[in-house]
This record gives sequence, C-alpha cells and structure tokens, in this order.
Amino acid sequence: MSYFFTSESVTEGHPDKICDQISDAVLDAVLKDDPTGACCCECYTTTGLVVVGGEITTKTYVDVQDIVRGVLRDIGYDNADYGIDYKSCSVLNAIHEQSPQIAQGENEAEGTHKAQGAGDQGLMFGYACNETDERMPLPITLAHGLARRLAQVRKDGTLLYLRPDGKSQVTVEYGDDDKPIRVDTVVLAAQHDEGISQEEIKADLIEHVIKPVCGEYLDDATRILVNETGAFIIGGPHGDTGLTGRKIIVDTYGGMGRHGGGAFSGKVPNKQDRSGAYMARYIAKNIVAAGLAGKCEVQLAYAIGYPEPVSVHVTTFSTGAVADTAIAAAVRKVFDMTPAGIISTLNLRRPIYRQTAAYGHFGRSEFPWEQTDKVSALQSAVADSKSVSS
Repeated sequence: MSYFFTSESVTEGHPDKICDQISDAVLDAVLKDDPTGACCCECYTTTGLVVVGGEITTKTYVDVQDIVRGVLRDIGYDNADYGIDYKSCSVLNAIHEQSPQIAQGENEAEGTHKAQGAGDQGLMFGYACNETDERMPLPITLAHGLARRLAQVRKDGTLLYLRPDGKSQVTVEYGDDDKPIRVDTVVLAAQHDEGISQEEIKADLIEHVIKPVCGEYLDDATRILVNETGAFIIGGPHGDTGLTGRKIIVDTYGGMGRHGGGAFSGKVPNKQDRSGAYMARYIAKNIVAAGLAGKCEVQLAYAIGYPEPVSVHVTTFSTGAVADTAIAAAVRKVFDMTPAGIISTLNLRRPIYRQTAAYGHFGRSEFPWEQTDKVSALQSAVADSKSVSS
C-alpha cells in the first residue's frame, strides 16, 4: 500500500539555526585549545540581540563577542535592514561554570564507578535505511538539499535578492515495496528583498533550486508551493525569535524513526544527548551497510554517572536478515558504547561541531559517525552467534 511522508529543513539563516551555530562555535572554541573542557552552551536571539548562556568550565579563553559576530557575518546578516547586523547587534554573555556535582560523574576516577560516566540520563535513537546513498530517508535528504541550495544561490550571486532566512519541506510518495517513487509536494519559504514579485521568486526557485535538487523525482503532478503567504521580507531574528535546540527533527531524520528528545548543539561530547545519538547512528548505518537490514533503528539509554548503557535495543522493521535480538547481541560485541569508548571511537574531542549545526547532523560523509568501518566485524559477530546457536 502506497503512502506519503514529509520532512522539513531550514537554512543557516533561520533564527533557531543561528543559535545552534553560535552554540557550536562556542563549543569548538573551547575544544580547540582545551579538549577536556566542559561546555553546555545555549543561545537566544531576537531583533538586534543575541544572548549566550550556559555552563562552561575551561582553561582557555573564549571570545564570545567575536564568535557571535563571526557567525552572523558568515551567514550573511551584514545589513541593518535585516533586523540584525553582525557589526551593531547587542551581545549579552550569561555563561557560568559547570556544576561540580555533574562534573564528578563525568570525570574518570571521580564518580561512584571510577570511570567516565554519562553526562546525563536519557535515551537516544539512531536510524539508517537503504533508500539513498547516504543511507538516510529521502524526504529529509531532499529537504536539506533544498535549504543548502537556497543559501548557495544567495551567496554565489545567482539570486541576489534572497535574504538569509528560509525553510523547505518535501513530501515523498512511497510505493507498495516501501521505496520512494516520486516527490508529491515541494514547499519553499525564501526571504527576499522588497520589490520582488512572488511569480519571479517562484520561477527562479524552480529553475535554480528545486530542479537541481529534486529533478529526478519531479513529475507533472508535483505541487510546488513557494512563499504561499505572499511577501517574505521580514525574517531571521527580526521576524521570529531563535533558540538553541529547537530544530531537533531537522537535525536528525526528519521524523522518520523516533527521537529521544535531547538537542545536540552546544553540548560537549560527554553529554549523551549528543554522542549517544551519534553512536546510535553509527551503529544503525553499519547494520544497514552490512546487509543485515534494509532499515534499522537503534535505541541507547544511559544513567548519569554510569558508564555502560542501561539498555541497547535494535529494530529492523521486518527487514532484517537475522533476528533483531541477534543483531543487538552482535552490536554489544562490536561497539564500545561507554562514554569514553564513544569519544575515542569517533574522535569527538575536537572542534568539528559548528559545521553540524546547519543542514543536518547525519548523512554527511565528513563526520566520523558516518563511517561504515564496522561492517565486517558485525557480519562476523552475527555469523559466530548463528554457528553457536546451531
């Protein structure tokens, strides 16, 4: 039975994504000179104002003013007409130190278990499927592609009237075999200068954004909806306040698969909201790459201060080559899912996070959790368990 599924993305100039990028830029500044520094950085923005807060304990100096203005400049908020301008906006710093009682559970040899424990309790999900080369769901892959393309044609001068804010949404039709067939609907909201007609914007975005990204999935019945409320001149923080961590579905799988609820940006990797979700994606992608399933969801759960996950759950939605329990047993053998093990395996104590903060954390080959280097080990572990059981 065919069905439709929709995912959305936003551009780097969306107010929530501004905050994610600032939070992760602060984190990168800490990790650059202090890889063991503690950081949980939050950001808020509105017209002409950015507030940065959270808990940071570090041996290095972090120039919050410079970081905020640099992120706004790089995105393209360089004009007072946009409602926020990197040169003249107000930046308020409300950062304080991390709680020592939280720190003792995260630091080796200080907590109850004398090993690096999880930075907080929580549950994290990872997902992978075989419907795209990136082993990501097609709707979120296309939505990210459209949002990234909106920024590209703005920055390279193809469409000079575009402003930084924007959103995309893609509805994909799936067939009886659970495979994508076509794009049913594309929705774009693109901020623009005054004096540009909706007709001109729609024609330009179809030609320069939608066709290059979605072309092979478009047909005569595809609906294309662009700036359906009319003019979109007031945008960014001037049109809507922004907060760190308010686009968690955009950051992950576009609603395909479940989400544990924790945001990523601004959090040092010993916070399991972040590193646990990265490890869950790493595991799920290797399971699919190993041919053990056509789609896979992995859940990890942790307790604050406790080093091992309190549960590991694998489901393959009836696409598994072997039983889900056998795959889960293989996962426990192959992957070190302790906080220290995750950080070591994925080399997470380095400044790589600002680039994750727009256009999704998953499905991008530049990140270590996208490697498929555990395929052989998983296949061997599953084969060993089958031979033992027989």
